[in-house]
Amino acid sequence: MRAIILAGGRGTRLRPFTASFPKPLMPVGDIPILEILLRQLKAHGVVEVTLLTGHLAYLLEGYFEDGRRLGLRIDYIREEQPLGTAGPLRQLADTLRDDFLVMNGDLLTDLDFASLMAQHRGSGAPVTVSVYTRAEKIELGVLKVDESGDVVGYDEKPTLELDVSMGAYAMSPKALEQIPAGFYDMPQLIRDVLSRGGRVATWRHGGFWLDIGRVDDYSLANQKFAENPGDFLPPD
Repeated sequence: MRAIILAGGRGTRLRPFTASFPKPLMPVGDIPILEILLRQLKAHGVVEVTLLTGHLAYLLEGYFEDGRRLGLRIDYIREEQPLGTAGPLRQLADTLRDDFLVMNGDLLTDLDFASLMAQHRGSGAPVTVSVYTRAEKIELGVLKVDESGDVVGYDEKPTLELDVSMGAYAMSPKALEQIPAGFYDMPQLIRDVLSRGGRVATWRHGGFWLDIGRVDDYSLANQKFAENPGDFLPPD
């Protein structure tokens, strides 16, 4: 399998840490978050990885080099200007012949990437999205209002269960044909596939998932990793 990893963001929500340090190199425990992800991908059968870099790209390239240390073949595509979470994939449209994985480079998860790909290949859909149910507490009183404008219910600080994208996808090469030149985000790709009558499949993950884009999530990721690193690191 081949994986394409989005590693070019500036990580603005993690400043000041990411002012001089790319977010995918932020350590969880004493290992960069992206290295944990790469080790997992190798354990699930990935052999080739393309890192789409931008902010402080030279640090990522210097750390991972050609991937040989991790038993992978890694190459790089640098963004000269930000192209969003899907725009950079357009550069690969003529080079991919088989289904591939796409993901953000700041995920801490125990997702089964091989099963995600198997589900995708069986679905026939151009895109499969990994889905996680996340509980979000609303720190407000939420009103239920009927058509006449009267209040018919009141929930004080409810907790909502929401199906969210994990930032990990399996795709077929035909999905890339829909990506235009310029800035383009993954949610827009999903909407465009649907608007053209295409199908978007899902793979529901019931294990652990966090992205480390926020300071509180980064702290939680370090806590969970410290409690049991074997949940995330495959055996050597």
